Amino acid sequence: MAVRWLCSLFGKPFDGGKRMDHGGPQQQQHPMEQQQQPYHPQHPAMMRLYEVQKEVASLGPQVCTFSGLQNDRDYKRLERELTRLLLEVDQVDTEGKAELQGARKRAAQEVEGLLRYLEENATHPSRMAIEELSNEARQLVDDRVVAPQRSGGAAEINDELVDALQEIVLRLTQVKTEGRVPLRKARYRALTRMCAVQDVIEGRTQQQTLSLPLSGDTHEAVHRINQVMVKVSVARSQLVALLMGLSGRDSCTHLSRILTEMQVELDALDVSGNAAIRNYRKQVVEEINGLLKHLDLEVEGDDTRRYDLGQNNSIREIEAVRAHVSHLRDGVLRHCIMGDLSFRPKAELQSLLTHLDQVDTGRNPCIREARRRTVVEVQAIITFLDLREALARRQPGPSEHPSHRAVWLVLGSLSDLQAQALGFDGKRLDKSYMMLEELLTKQLLALDAVDPQGDETTKMARKQAVKFAQNILNYLDMKTDEWEY
Repeated sequence: MAVRWLCSLFGKPFDGGKRMDHGGPQQQQHPMEQQQQPYHPQHPAMMRLYEVQKEVASLGPQVCTFSGLQNDRDYKRLERELTRLLLEVDQVDTEGKAELQGARKRAAQEVEGLLRYLEENATHPSRMAIEELSNEARQLVDDRVVAPQRSGGAAEINDELVDALQEIVLRLTQVKTEGRVPLRKARYRALTRMCAVQDVIEGRTQQQTLSLPLSGDTHEAVHRINQVMVKVSVARSQLVALLMGLSGRDSCTHLSRILTEMQVELDALDVSGNAAIRNYRKQVVEEINGLLKHLDLEVEGDDTRRYDLGQNNSIREIEAVRAHVSHLRDGVLRHCIMGDLSFRPKAELQSLLTHLDQVDTGRNPCIREARRRTVVEVQAIITFLDLREALARRQPGPSEHPSHRAVWLVLGSLSDLQAQALGFDGKRLDKSYMMLEELLTKQLLALDAVDPQGDETTKMARKQAVKFAQNILNYLDMKTDEWEY
C-alpha cells in the first residue's frame, strides 16, 4: 500500500458514508435506497465511526514513520490500538442499513490498511537486512571495544576495526528501501550510529598518539585534568555502548549530564599563566564536545529531512550535477554518432568534478556514495572523449609492433562498446545488457591473448586497455544495480 495514500487518509474527514463524486457517471440507486433519507451525522453509528476515524488519524502518522521490528514496544502498542479499533468498528450496529454498512466497511478498510502497512515494513526483507548488519556491527564493537573495557582490559582499537566497521557501513548503504519512509528511517538511524561510533573510535586512535596526560608535578591543576581524562575515557566507552544498543543501564541524557559536569569542572580550574596546561585543558574540553555531539541521535531520526535524502540540500546539489552530466553525455554521444569530434566539453566536465568535490556530505555515507557515483559518471565521459581523441590522432608507422597494433584494435572496439554503455538505460535482465557484457568480456579475452613478445610499450598498453575494459564493466554494473539513497 502506498505511503502517500495512507498518509492522505489522516487529514481526510470521514465522509459519513456519503457517496463521493469522482467526475464519472453516478451509479443508479436501488429504488429502496432512493426512498431512504441520508443518515444524520448525529446518528449513534455514524458518531461512533467518526470517533474511530479520529483515532485512526492520530495513529496513522505513527504507523507511517514507525521504523522498528515486531518485537519493539511501539509496534506492539500500535498493533494493539489498531486491533482494538478494528473490533470497535466491527461492533458498530448498522441496523442492516446499506449506507451504514458501507461507512463501517470503509472505516474497517482504513484500519486494516494501517495494520497491513505496519506489518509489511516491520517484516520487510530490507528491514531484516538492516537489522542483520546492525547486529554484525554491534557484535564487532562489543567484542573489540565494550566487553574488554567492562572486564578491566584494553579495547582493541586499530585500523582493522575501523576498516571492518567501514565495510559494514558500505553494505548498509546498498540496502534498498523502495522509497518507503520506515525503511529509509531505519537505515538512516543504523548508519548514523555506526558513523558516530567510527568517529568516536577514530578520535580515540588519534588521542593515543598524544603525549598526554601531563605530569601532575607540572601544575596543581594538571592532577584534576588527568582525573577528568580518565572519566572521559570511561564515558567514551559508555557512548559507544549506547550508540550500538549495548547498554541497558545508561541513557543519552544521563551521559550528557556527566559530560557537562566534566566541562564545568574544567572551566573552574585556574590555569592562567601557563600556556601548556591551557592547551591540555582545551584538548580535553574538545574531546568532551566531540562526545556530546553524538548524544542527539535519540531524537534526530524523527526529522524527515535527515532520513529522506530527497530533501537534503547536498543530494539536490548532486542531482543537479547529474542532470547536467546527462545532458552533456547525450550531446557527446549524438556528435559521435555523426562522426563529429568537435564537441569536447572536457573543461565543463572537469569543473563539475571540482563542484562535486566541494559538496558537503556531512559524513553521511549515502551522500558520499551518491557523490562518488556521480564522479564516476563524469569520469566515464572524460575517458571516453580521451580515447576517441587518441584514436583519431593515431598514426601507426610501418615499424609498429604487431602486438601493439592488436591492442589498439581492441581499444577501438572498446570505444564503441563504451558508447553503448554510456547510453544504456535498461536493466541487468535485458538482452541488450547481457549482450554488451558478453562483448566486453570477449575484448578482455582478446587482450589476454595478445603476446607482447617482450615489448615494454605493448605490455603497458595492454595493461591500460585491460583496466579500461574493466572500468566499462564496473560502470555498466553501477548503472544497473538500482542503487538508491
